[in-house]
Amino acid sequence: MYPRLIINTEKYRHNLKVIKNLTSKHGLSLMVVTKVFCAEKPLTDIIKEESVDFIADSRIKNLEKFSTNIPKALLRLVSLYEVERAVNVADISLNSEMEVIRGLNNAAAKYRRIHEVILMIDIGDLREGYFYKEDVFAAIKEILRMKNIKLKGLGTNLTCYGGIIPTEKTLKKLIDLVNETEQKFDIELEIISGGNSSHLYLLEKDIHLDRINNLRIGEAIALGRETAYGSIIEDLYDDVFILEADIIEYKKKPSMPEGDVGMDAFGKTPDFEDLGVVNRAILGIGKQDVDFYELKSLDKNISLLGSSSDHIIAGIWDSPSLYKVGDVLRFKLTYGSLLSLMTSEYVEKYYVKTL
Repeated sequence: MYPRLIINTEKYRHNLKVIKNLTSKHGLSLMVVTKVFCAEKPLTDIIKEESVDFIADSRIKNLEKFSTNIPKALLRLVSLYEVERAVNVADISLNSEMEVIRGLNNAAAKYRRIHEVILMIDIGDLREGYFYKEDVFAAIKEILRMKNIKLKGLGTNLTCYGGIIPTEKTLKKLIDLVNETEQKFDIELEIISGGNSSHLYLLEKDIHLDRINNLRIGEAIALGRETAYGSIIEDLYDDVFILEADIIEYKKKPSMPEGDVGMDAFGKTPDFEDLGVVNRAILGIGKQDVDFYELKSLDKNISLLGSSSDHIIAGIWDSPSLYKVGDVLRFKLTYGSLLSLMTSEYVEKYYVKTL
């Protein structure tokens, strides 16, 4: 059945081992993030088998899919309406709102549990986290008085929204705050979480920043690259996930539509480049499943021209392969395309184990 994702579990295991060794070499604990593949069992089983430090996800529903003795971390800020689910599913959660942390404290007390929190600090990317030091200290002062919340540490996130790269200068803001926090409150923070796959380029350069002792890694393991500059990490596979989509029409047609142009199916006015007469393959997959801009054809003579909700239009340019209806085109993926394809119920997931 097509379209389908070919998911190589042994390549995923290999990538996980490489990243685990890299972070361990620098004295960092590892939160393996399962969000991009929706915490599918064949892959979470591998994570559990490799005995990582933490398993993490942004969605409570994903964390609910599996049981494990490995601590679970909830990465997306907890919704005020999900505090009870959070304390029942996750051992640790990332937070930046006191009203929510109070709710977590009450929920944890109700279920006679201690819930651990990592307080998020915004050091420039402008997504989640406290931005001003006085607000951080006020939050910590209140958290330390709570009976069912344990302050596990401080964390930050970079590159996901503002695209800010984790440099030594930027991360020093977090480190200075950690040192000042510990001195001010006479405490020792267990986790200083320095970010995600964008941090890995520093480790590849053998740069380790004092005090940072944890990373949250998902994309690098799944797709084989760091996310600060998008470079493939040495010894990692970048084809753990491959999309296969079949050709449902193959015809030679003009590249410019004929007639008066109005809105397309999504309410936008399309713009076309005149490329002459083109060999056009229609694939049985569309915007409902993936953004065609995020697909990378394994045949370099193929370019994707556009899409509708259920179709992607591919142009074939002097390819040595002779395509016909029923043939299958294959694509490497970006983070965005993998996320949407794994989420789509219309895309089959097919697991293989060979390297």
